[in-house]
Amino acid sequence: MKQNGKVLAKKFESVTVLFADFEGFTHYSERLSPEKLVESVDYYFSKFDEIMAKYDLEKIKTVGDCYMCAGGLPFATNDHAFKMIHAAFEITQFVTDSKNNNPLNHTRFEVRIGINSGPVVAGVVGTKKFAYDIWGDTVNIASRMENNSEPGKINISENTYELIKEAFNCEYRGEIEVKNRGMMKMYFVSDFICENKMLDHKNLRTTQHETIVFNNKSK
Repeated sequence: MKQNGKVLAKKFESVTVLFADFEGFTHYSERLSPEKLVESVDYYFSKFDEIMAKYDLEKIKTVGDCYMCAGGLPFATNDHAFKMIHAAFEITQFVTDSKNNNPLNHTRFEVRIGINSGPVVAGVVGTKKFAYDIWGDTVNIASRMENNSEPGKINISENTYELIKEAFNCEYRGEIEVKNRGMMKMYFVSDFICENKMLDHKNLRTTQHETIVFNNKSK
């Protein structure tokens, strides 16, 4: 980039994209001062950033109350869908715990999550404030998954389901009409079953042999 003043776009054949936003955010934003609103959003997004780092996922951007991230880039991996689902569970659990354990009565939200997997094009845009971004139908569908999700739920597309179905229990929601897309199959991820007691989150391999179920406690 220093040599040419720009970065060539790169296509990734398989990534997983997550969108998360807060239920009723517009309603709250009309009642809170700008300072309190920013404080509330920062409280959540700072934790989301920590979760992304834990699973080696890439935060792409935030727009208002919308948080967007991706796995499988800028370096291609084979486990991006699994890592993203684990991250999504931690996000929903953190949001639920924050709402249930709130002695100072701070403004707390509920989160909706949508996930899709597929090819994207990634690159850096702008000439002043450089921004790494991704584009493609995969991104658009991930956004639609979030739009059709429910508070406390992880809604995934058929593409993502096919990648993670051997490791996660999913509830088939049927075909749901999506704006500008027609009917699309969707699934709620309910829990994760594996033969281990503790996951090594760097490579998702087991360290002890004991069957447990990771429940989505926010459902």
